[in-house]
Amino acid sequence: MGKHRRQRSRRRGLLAPSLFTALSAVAVAAVLTGTNGLDLSDTTTAGKAARSTRTVAAPAPATGPAAPAAATPAAAPTPTATAPPSPSPSPTAGPADPATATPATHGAALGTTGPAPADDRETGTVGALFSGAVAAGDHFCTASVLHSATGNLLLTAAHCLSSTDGVTFAPGYRDGSAPYGTWRVTAIHTTAGWSQKGEVDEDFAILETAPSNGREVEDVVGGNRLGADEPFDATVRLYGYPGNSETPVLCTNTTGQQSAYQRVVQCPAYPAGTSGGPWINTATGDVIGAIGGYQQGGDTEDISYSAYFDHTIADLYAQAEAAAS
Repeated sequence: MGKHRRQRSRRRGLLAPSLFTALSAVAVAAVLTGTNGLDLSDTTTAGKAARSTRTVAAPAPATGPAAPAAATPAAAPTPTATAPPSPSPSPTAGPADPATATPATHGAALGTTGPAPADDRETGTVGALFSGAVAAGDHFCTASVLHSATGNLLLTAAHCLSSTDGVTFAPGYRDGSAPYGTWRVTAIHTTAGWSQKGEVDEDFAILETAPSNGREVEDVVGGNRLGADEPFDATVRLYGYPGNSETPVLCTNTTGQQSAYQRVVQCPAYPAGTSGGPWINTATGDVIGAIGGYQQGGDTEDISYSAYFDHTIADLYAQAEAAAS
């Protein structure tokens, strides 16, 4: 892990004093599994992870990509088409698995945000993370089911959690109800770049879950294939669970390149709680991002970021799948 070569630069201040307390960066093991993670009590993260009583990870140290030219939301980068890197096969390339979610077609105008449709196959793969039992107002981040041979993997942002203690995933959660059931998170996999240095370009995590009533989560709701090395100018469906809402939101728009290893998209009304929400390519159905990365997903509600998905997350995916087997 940590294979990117990038220039180092000073990051813009991340913490909003009215919302969050300051955190310090902590060095930990190369890959977090089980409950072996950071242990920071009574703290919160910057960006789009909501307040919660869970143990949370420290924000990245001053090693992230260069900030946009101005420090005001109006000057944030506008997604533009850029020359994409050379494509390489997705780590799960091949014929679609019957359990894989079929991409839905949503007719909302680009760049508008509204409630995600209920009873939709793709929406059902997206859920909220809870610290303990599923209860209204207790979700803190967003996660989604990854298609895998083991059927028990989730994708979220690395900054969302550092311990599995009491963490529960509820796919399709809505209005206090978990229509498909809940799955307990049993292990966290992150890169060495994140665990040792809080590298914002590697702010993604793959979670393992235990069976629920004898069934893996993907067997119940399906999963989204991981996409790597896909163009920066992709059009995506962006999902998330705002911390102040009990309904997931959805926006479709074209992404741009914020830096060498960061995507950016303009979608309004993505506040705290949407961290970890998947970016699903409308053309391929692959998940090619998760809200996080620069500014831990964005310090405004109308612009979101994701670490770029390339060989680094593909390698992490392979390790997580092997560990879960």
